[in-house]
Amino acid sequence: MTTRYEQVKADLKSNPKTWLITGVAGFIGSNLLETLLKLDQTVVGLDNFATGHQHNLDEVHGLVSEQQWQRFSFIEGDIRNLKDCNKAVSGVDYVLHQAALGSVPRSINDPIATNQANIDGFLNVLVASKEEGVKSFTYAASSSTYGDHPALPKEENVIGNPLSPYAVTKYVNELYAFVFSRTYDFHSTGLRYFNVFGPRQDPDGAYAAVIPKWTAGMVRGETLYINGDGETSRDFCFVENAVQANILAATIETDKSEVVNVACNERTSLNQLFEYLRLALEKEGVSYRASPEYVEFRAGDVKHSQANICKGYDFMGYEVIVRVRDGIAKSTEWYLKK
Repeated sequence: MTTRYEQVKADLKSNPKTWLITGVAGFIGSNLLETLLKLDQTVVGLDNFATGHQHNLDEVHGLVSEQQWQRFSFIEGDIRNLKDCNKAVSGVDYVLHQAALGSVPRSINDPIATNQANIDGFLNVLVASKEEGVKSFTYAASSSTYGDHPALPKEENVIGNPLSPYAVTKYVNELYAFVFSRTYDFHSTGLRYFNVFGPRQDPDGAYAAVIPKWTAGMVRGETLYINGDGETSRDFCFVENAVQANILAATIETDKSEVVNVACNERTSLNQLFEYLRLALEKEGVSYRASPEYVEFRAGDVKHSQANICKGYDFMGYEVIVRVRDGIAKSTEWYLKK
């Protein structure tokens, strides 16, 4: 049986569109770029390289044909600048807004910068897209919006109080999207990402996510640190699932704004994750025998996270195409090559 995703990809191949990816040089943005170019789409990319990297774009260049690469045009610009946003959306059919300053700790350390990128920047892209009359607007929302609400699995219509400035900014994005739907009849889809991981996720820097950071640490033989007792759990989601969700959301016909979870409906504790990574590396010939060190629980974090993904399936045909351990194996292979 053909899935909606397979059908959408086939339709796009025969009827190419023009897409804008903000944050195109970032982790998720560059994976979106690779997939869309391989589908022979025309892509405009916007990035200021605050957290993205030229080497991500260079890698995509090496993975697509030269003809496909010629369909990509890059704008070095900033979503905090409305003129850059207006230029980027010109002639675009679908907008995939991925640009943001991620990381809960970063937002605690610098809430003003997080607000400027994630709220001011979001509003600029939203306004520019509305004025351009794009066919659809899809944006990266966040599971941090669920805040302190304890229920599992997380369902889209039940949230708690935010626990960090980052969570506040992502919730404000959703509020703006809903207001634009009611006020301007401009509809959008927010994708509440749950701990997306995979190739091109930066393992270095103060705000690196846990999977690339631990993978790199194990390869280098470094001591790894676990915040709390290691029983904190997350619904880790391989990047191919997030790419699928963006393409499905962009191509759905809807007369209202929605938010949907993008995850696997699985819970993996940090202790389990440590073992999964260790075993994946061992299969690739890298041995890591040290035990992790446990440190204080990190401010602004939630204890457990798991998503109900039924709405995504009902609304746009979202399905899990890569499970956590398979995604870890793919990621490990990429990190070792790089």
